[in-house]
Amino acid sequence: MVSSTSQVFHRSLTRDQVVPSRKKISLPPWIEVAKPRLIPLLLATTLGGMALSEGWPLPSPKLVCTLGGGALAAAAAGALNCLWEQDLDGRMKRTSSRALPSGRLSSSAVFAGAISCTCAAAALLISGVNCLAAGLSLLGLCSYVLLYTAFLKPRTSQNIVIGGVAGAIPPLVGAAAATGHIGLSSWWLFALVMVWTPAHFWALAILLKDDYQSVGIPMLPVVKGSVFTAKAISQYGWATFFLSFFGIFALPEGGFLYGLLLIPFNVRLIQMVKKLVDSPEDLPRAKGLFRWSILYMFGVCLLLVISRLELASQFHNQSIYLMSNMTTLFSIS
Repeated sequence: MVSSTSQVFHRSLTRDQVVPSRKKISLPPWIEVAKPRLIPLLLATTLGGMALSEGWPLPSPKLVCTLGGGALAAAAAGALNCLWEQDLDGRMKRTSSRALPSGRLSSSAVFAGAISCTCAAAALLISGVNCLAAGLSLLGLCSYVLLYTAFLKPRTSQNIVIGGVAGAIPPLVGAAAATGHIGLSSWWLFALVMVWTPAHFWALAILLKDDYQSVGIPMLPVVKGSVFTAKAISQYGWATFFLSFFGIFALPEGGFLYGLLLIPFNVRLIQMVKKLVDSPEDLPRAKGLFRWSILYMFGVCLLLVISRLELASQFHNQSIYLMSNMTTLFSIS
């Protein structure tokens, strides 16, 4: 009886009630085109890349310059994305009120602002960090605007699988800022963000399927349907599950604590993925997975930072000691 009541309730919800809305918070036009909601997660993965390196913790000036430069580069990428897609945004219900299609900002002003942010980001990173970090930040900007937005998004349903590289570059920026080079550990976090991105984004794409279909954008739910998309989300969700545990070995220290604290995050992720697979057309379930996936990646990066604390290192060393003693005890017996 409870299950049937829940199903009736879900069917009674309209799309506008479940789709994440930008109307709830009214932002000034200049801030809106920078897509500030995307920036905190990019900075979190940058911190994750730093925490994976031997150079952690960074001196405060270098840390501030890295995060400040990354935020400026991300703001420039968001503005250029809005500039490129202003006609498309004007035809989509969810985005028609954005600053550019609504006429609250001009194209020339947004372009000038994006170029200014790009130059400021490059100057800050080159002067306060190093050229490698600056180059990687600009590579991430170009990947998002040119590779994903301009080339992949309107052409293939696998756009986010390949275009996800743009969102996976910040861990490399963090590693470059901390050590001046890119180590294997930062490549692990790069790979984790890559396999996490499709499951995260396709959950949102299920919510926005009608909007994407109305303007001819070949997102996976539009091309293959929600059932196929949910199965694909499941595959990438399990890949995220398994790959995330490799952070135990990627961390210079504190890996055991990371692995232990990661378990509830992964259990909840797979639980929500399974719920969506059971009911692919259930928009509240897609919305729940989309929101949890954001918290999940924030959580992973937070665990990486926590694992570099002295207490985590002591826990790691004691765990190894206990395991070695248990192995010796069992071998003797």
